[in-house]
Amino acid sequence: MWHFSLCLICITVGVSAQISNVDQAMKNQQVVPHVIPDAPKEIIQVNYLSGAEALLGNELTPTQVKDQPSVSWNADPSSFYTLCLTDPDAPSRAEPTIREWRHWLVGNIPGGNVNMGETLTGYIGSGPPPKTGLHRYVFLVYKQPCKLSFDEPRESNRSIEHREKFSINKFALKYNLGTPVAGNFYLAQYDDYVRILYQQFGINL
Repeated sequence: MWHFSLCLICITVGVSAQISNVDQAMKNQQVVPHVIPDAPKEIIQVNYLSGAEALLGNELTPTQVKDQPSVSWNADPSSFYTLCLTDPDAPSRAEPTIREWRHWLVGNIPGGNVNMGETLTGYIGSGPPPKTGLHRYVFLVYKQPCKLSFDEPRESNRSIEHREKFSINKFALKYNLGTPVAGNFYLAQYDDYVRILYQQFGINL
């Protein structure tokens, strides 16, 4: 019996620590309130093909995050979710005149199967301009009230149209998504891959 009680204590402590870690990390880096008013309670696992992983504010390079990551969270298999990756520091954290820049947006995700969701905005990795310092790249997952009909313009990963001056918080309010159920973020600044990324869209740095 004491083994069972000990397991329950460990689980409770682990969950409490995770909630505290997500909340504190997002407040420390001002993800709360720059992006969302309240932090989610759970963490999103974000793993890139490069081997890089988002760890609540660690620094990654644009080279490491250029490919769409695998993303997972504690999902209810009978529910639908919306996943977003957004940069509130466009073009820089000091002067975020086009906050936020939407990097990825997928709705109607059944359970945790992102690949089966409805891609509203195709994934584009981090592209912070030169000399703009570290940007925050924020992953958020919302549990939808039901399967939704989105009236947003669809953008592939070959387009940068309709991505600037986005607000995930306003998007969530529009579709009655409530508070995000899970989140994570990393930091990144310019490296040589950004020049290659911009050239794909006809932009020369």
